Amino acid sequence: MLGRAVALLARRRIAVLTGAGVSTDSGLPDYRGAGSPPRHPMTIAEFRASAAARRRYWAGSQRGWRLFSGARPNTGHRALALLGRAGAVTGVATQNVDGLHLAAGSRKVVPLHGTMHRVVCLTCGQVFARDAVAERIRRDNPWFDDDVAQLAPDGDAEVGDVERFVVPSCTVCGGILKPEVVFFGETIPRDVFRLASSLVAASDALLVVGSSLVVNSGIRVLEQARRRRLPVVIVNRGATRGDGRAVVKLDAGASQTLAVLCERLVPGGNGIRTQRKEGGPRDKARSRAPRADRLEPRAAHPRLERHPA
Repeated sequence: MLGRAVALLARRRIAVLTGAGVSTDSGLPDYRGAGSPPRHPMTIAEFRASAAARRRYWAGSQRGWRLFSGARPNTGHRALALLGRAGAVTGVATQNVDGLHLAAGSRKVVPLHGTMHRVVCLTCGQVFARDAVAERIRRDNPWFDDDVAQLAPDGDAEVGDVERFVVPSCTVCGGILKPEVVFFGETIPRDVFRLASSLVAASDALLVVGSSLVVNSGIRVLEQARRRRLPVVIVNRGATRGDGRAVVKLDAGASQTLAVLCERLVPGGNGIRTQRKEGGPRDKARSRAPRADRLEPRAAHPRLERHPA
């Protein structure tokens, strides 16, 4: 099946859609893979309506931030970056909020669900660097232990009693701050989804990696490719919502499969697995998180799609 995927993708311009499975080899857990703990993510309505909910969210997010922000790109991220530089990949639309595609050197990345590396005020729209907000939280909560052994793909972690936890507010207007990510029940900015659609329109094939396609943003990208009659290759451990629409489905790991595709599709791709040690969460002081100005700009336009389906 891998050989068939290579033959299908060879000499085609490939749009790529990635999910949490691409980042597991960087130490970030999958949402729905084997061994993943059950999760009950906060909705945007909950976050807006309840000060207690915001305390719980920010405490968990702060607890996970040190490990999350220290994650490094892995072989799969680097393989996609090399495929992009070689012209085989037109761009990457990602459901991940970790910024690792940009850190690996991919030049065209559409973050469908936003980024954890920025924080936005829901009242005035002011944007802050997440590191700066994390430092304010440490200063305002000296008693809070941000050590964590396990975190979620979006950087959240379990917390206990947070009644004393001081939530950061906007230093411009005093409004509510939230990471610049798409919460459940929130919608994806129209311009962001339009960018993802443009990747599909400029391509001859779609490669889906590490996504179960349960969330609506992914299945809509797949549907656009199907309507354009583009061949679809899916690489994921376990079943996905799109398996019946794929020409090739590989039940395999993301990093290893992307490395092989890179080796076989582009000249010079055979060294991708030996370029650097596999990524994992690092000490915060050594973090190589992407600069905010390398990310796609936040759209201030009407929104298009609910997340999830």
